[in-house]
Amino acid sequence: MSEPTPIPPEQLHFAMPPTHQSVEEERRHRKERLVAAVRLLGRHGFDEGVSGHFTVRDPELTDCYWANPFGLAFALLTVGDLILVNGDGKVVEGHHHVNQAAFTIHARIHRARPDVVAAAHSHSPYGRALSALGEPLAPITQDACAFYEDHAVYNAYTGVVVDEEEARRIAAALGPHKAVILRNHGLLTVGDSVDAAAWWLLTMERCCQVQLTAGAAGKPVPIAHQDAVRTREQLGSDLVAWINYQSLYQQIARREPEMFG
Repeated sequence: MSEPTPIPPEQLHFAMPPTHQSVEEERRHRKERLVAAVRLLGRHGFDEGVSGHFTVRDPELTDCYWANPFGLAFALLTVGDLILVNGDGKVVEGHHHVNQAAFTIHARIHRARPDVVAAAHSHSPYGRALSALGEPLAPITQDACAFYEDHAVYNAYTGVVVDEEEARRIAAALGPHKAVILRNHGLLTVGDSVDAAAWWLLTMERCCQVQLTAGAAGKPVPIAHQDAVRTREQLGSDLVAWINYQSLYQQIARREPEMFG
């Protein structure tokens, strides 16, 4: 038997973020990815009553954002349930209310960061636990290095956020980063796609879990600064987040296709 001939790399399939032929096509894509992401967060136990919010900027009406409705279970969300909310927090399309407290933060972040397409916030268990300590993620694992010097801690808590000034301070704390830990509250992540924002939230929660577990077991060994920076440059882009997220999206899209109806 002769030695097999290697297949040229250009003939092998590797998914990359799609391009769209029209605004309508891109809008539908963003809405479908938003629903899938919210359902995935529900699967991972990120929903807590009516808390938790995910927004994606409309590709045409750039100061309007598609969002999951207030009080609707993450696990049951469909594309038809989504609401479109303007920058003032008013519902302009859909049949449900918006979570005003969460949207106040999201609207301010979207306005401060034109590069942000999607923003995700959840009261996830380990994210809340680390937020109660008021500590940042430490570079103690390869995965945590994706956030090294690219996340912030908002070191205040004044209750449920309903006013613009508090939202402005949170947006300022986030700055140019991909995530912010809201002290005594939870995690918030952003990305240039729904997929990236969702991945950052999911993996950040896991990093919080690992940090708390390692700290309870002993004294974690930090990764050296230069190595943490190099690892962040390899793993910390929204494109890498998008690629990492695809296996999760494929699973839920195939198992729960009714969400796109």
